[in-house]
Amino acid sequence: MKLNYYYVYILECSDGSFYTGVTNNINRRFQEHNDGCNVKCYTFYKRPVTLLYATHFIYFEQAVSWEKKLKGWSRKKKIALIKERWDDLSEFSKCLNGSSHVFYEKP
Repeated sequence: MKLNYYYVYILECSDGSFYTGVTNNINRRFQEHNDGCNVKCYTFYKRPVTLLYATHFIYFEQAVSWEKKLKGWSRKKKIALIKERWDDLSEFSKCLNGSSHVFYEKP
């Protein structure tokens, strides 16, 4: 039995911006981004694109969940993931908001 995978990927566009997406065929989708198949796609005017990161999941829901999480990440955090800088990724994940529980002082 052949498993179908769902891929979450990060592209770097020609202007240096990142694009995060999900697909069931990473090679086809990467080619579509570079061919400019859809004028409404974020990458259309930002070609060529370079694939920087991809990981796969068996379940579509897991892939979409990971994609949504990555889309909410800062650029620094995405770069740490791409470069596999796990210590940096951990550091950039810390909440520095003044309302964080980390800064809570008991009365």
